[in-house]
This record gives sequence, C-alpha cells and structure tokens, in this order.
Amino acid sequence: MTCGHCEASVREEVSAVVGVDTVEVSAAAGTLTVTSTDEPDHVRVIAAVHEAGYTAEPQPADSRTA
Repeated sequence: MTCGHCEASVREEVSAVVGVDTVEVSAAAGTLTVTSTDEPDHVRVIAAVHEAGYTAEPQPADSRTA
C-alpha cells in the first residue's frame, strides 16, 4: 500500500466482513487493525484484503488485544 486510495480499498473490503466493527489501515506502517465484538473470521478478513489487491498475514495470538 502506498496511499490513501489503497487504504480506502482495503478498508471498504474488510468492513464488509461479518463480525468486523472497525477497520484501521495505515499505508505508511503497512498495517491493518480490525476490532470486533466477536472473533472475526480471519480467513474472510485475509480474503477481503486479497480482494482489494493486497496480501495479509494474521498476527500471532499473543500480540492481539482484547
């Protein structure tokens, strides 16, 4: 990701995933932060990122926040 348009593309796709409440995307940091009331389906979140044209990897469970 290199710009605000990239961020918006990822945000739009990931926001449509069932269970996702908020999405924060940083092109500068190359990060995506998803918050949800329930555990989101990580496979669907990653698929949504791929649909936007990018790649993603889940963080290890010990680095996630509740």
